[in-house]
Amino acid sequence: MVSFHNDNGILEVRHRHEVIRIQCWGPDSVRVRAAQYRIPAESVGALGDAPPTAANSHITVDETSAALTNGRLRVEVTFDTTKSYPEPEITFRACDGLNPDGAELLAERREHFWMPGARVFAGNRSGAYEIHQQFAAYEGERLYGLGQRTHGRLNLKGLALDLVQRNGEVTIPFVLSDRGYGLLWNVPAVGRVEFAENATRWQAGQAREIDYWFTAAPTPREILARYADATGHAPELPAWASGFWQSKLRYRTQDELLEVAREYNRRGLPLSVIVADFFHWSAMGDYRFDASEWPDPDAMVAELRELGVELMVSIWPTVSPLSENYDEFRDRGLLVGADQGVEFQQTIQDKGMDVPMPVAFYDPTNPQAGQYVWSLVERNYLSRGIRVFWLDACEPELNPAQPANLSLYAGPGAEVASIYPRDNARLFAEGMAAAGQEQTVLLCRSAWAGSQRYGAAVWSGDIPATWESLRLQVRAGLSIAISGIPWWTTDIGGFHGGDPRDPAYQELMVRWFQYGVFCPLFRLHGDRQPRVPTGFAMTGGPNEAWSYGDAAYQRIAAAMRLRERLRPYLHQQMRVASGQGVPPMRPLFVDFPQDPEAWRVEDEFLFGPDLLIAPVLEPAAQARDVYLPAGRAWIEAGTGDRHDGGTTVRVRLTADRIPVFVTEGAEVLDVVR
Repeated sequence: MVSFHNDNGILEVRHRHEVIRIQCWGPDSVRVRAAQYRIPAESVGALGDAPPTAANSHITVDETSAALTNGRLRVEVTFDTTKSYPEPEITFRACDGLNPDGAELLAERREHFWMPGARVFAGNRSGAYEIHQQFAAYEGERLYGLGQRTHGRLNLKGLALDLVQRNGEVTIPFVLSDRGYGLLWNVPAVGRVEFAENATRWQAGQAREIDYWFTAAPTPREILARYADATGHAPELPAWASGFWQSKLRYRTQDELLEVAREYNRRGLPLSVIVADFFHWSAMGDYRFDASEWPDPDAMVAELRELGVELMVSIWPTVSPLSENYDEFRDRGLLVGADQGVEFQQTIQDKGMDVPMPVAFYDPTNPQAGQYVWSLVERNYLSRGIRVFWLDACEPELNPAQPANLSLYAGPGAEVASIYPRDNARLFAEGMAAAGQEQTVLLCRSAWAGSQRYGAAVWSGDIPATWESLRLQVRAGLSIAISGIPWWTTDIGGFHGGDPRDPAYQELMVRWFQYGVFCPLFRLHGDRQPRVPTGFAMTGGPNEAWSYGDAAYQRIAAAMRLRERLRPYLHQQMRVASGQGVPPMRPLFVDFPQDPEAWRVEDEFLFGPDLLIAPVLEPAAQARDVYLPAGRAWIEAGTGDRHDGGTTVRVRLTADRIPVFVTEGAEVLDVVR
């Protein structure tokens, strides 16, 4: 038998060993948790304290079914006694004026008509389970989000994807459906999701419960707003952060970095941030400058500040056994442990090493580790006026790649590894707040649901310097935008390689710069040719705005000046992102959900409500097609030509600009023309 119970506004369902609790969690939204015997008392997921129960929610119960209604969402739980092995089955329905009969949004589907059912708990003798949650698949459904990937698709339907953090692949398990719902898989375990033609199935190899959040809304904007309310809103982007960021692998000395900043100033080129990359330290885990290469950080910061430039420093979560702080990290239990074997999870040739050696990671899920790391950062960086931090390799980057072997304060790696980058950003955000500092930008290579609330900006990782890679970035950036991260960027020009003397690569660099103007953050970085093996002595070839020949330089400088003119418009959009959860860089369907073609376009995007950007993604391209969404007229910025929406136009290309279209009557036309 099954029992249904209204527990102070929470619908509780019990059947055999399973307990399910369905709770209102914001307007038109619910949280669903299911476990064996009891719901765990603690959760390290993205959902904090429960919001107040809405006044327009109610629960109805009878012998074989129950329903919870919260605004525009109704959740039905049925128990079909005619089945050989019945179990409670959940269906989500729209409940508004447009759907008086409760149109089905999403429903559970059994894995097998006999058994197992839609929710699976397979014990592994650890007190945890391999869990499955299976839903129906719907013909023609389109799904978006899930963080940032390298598969080159915007629509996720038909894909099977690992839920694990890797360089260039950021797992944020939130999806938005064109059927009018959003779903957050609130389980940070190592797992997998399959958006197949016959079913959608979420899986975790080891977890204590099934836990997900579901919201219903008629438009993508409202879904994104509900998701931001549930997981946290991004702060407003600091004024300095919207400008140009200069970086390369790597400036090896204080003098080298300062000379680059001075050259930008001499040329009259805008510069907001310059970067001291990895190996500026004395050893991994020391979290301070190597005095032999950076003898006077205070003077360096002061000179950069006079130039209007912020210094960003790279901070890896790795701790070398040669670090002056290693013993304290180890003896106080502040390092990530190992389920089996020694507590070293990466290998690199750091300062003081003749060959690559194993290094450890600090554990940001441990509050004491966070306090200790921040004390070092505050003493050696913040006290010198450095307030911008590059949290590199924060997946964390494992070698071998075995996240299930990690042992964290928050729990076994198999169950919680995905929150590492979120809690790493949280460490720095809370440290800045405790120091009385304004919230900063934390440039991260990975993230999880809720990272945005801590000021995490994500870049797309160590990507190739190729045209194919540029094409992938467009989809990757739009996917992570839908996943709740409004601050995003790439390594302009790609990371791995690229010869600044090669005319073919110079063309790619120009087109990437022209695309980068319309990314939320505008940042140049890479390891250019000639390259050297990874290690503390490494540095790549030149990677400044003037490194790519005179013709490319003129176009790069023009792109940089366009970005300067766009900054007021961008900050308007960043305020919307902070307040409403709508990212500035977004797919067409966010603003044009009634246009079917807007859901299919993957190589264009909106930059705020009034700019449509069509990057040039092929070498030597002479023209490209651009779809203009229905519902308004558009002005081509380069020509002033007017075009009706709902049409595809063929745009002749020039080397000086990429196609940009502006809403008719929008003031920003004067900025981009």
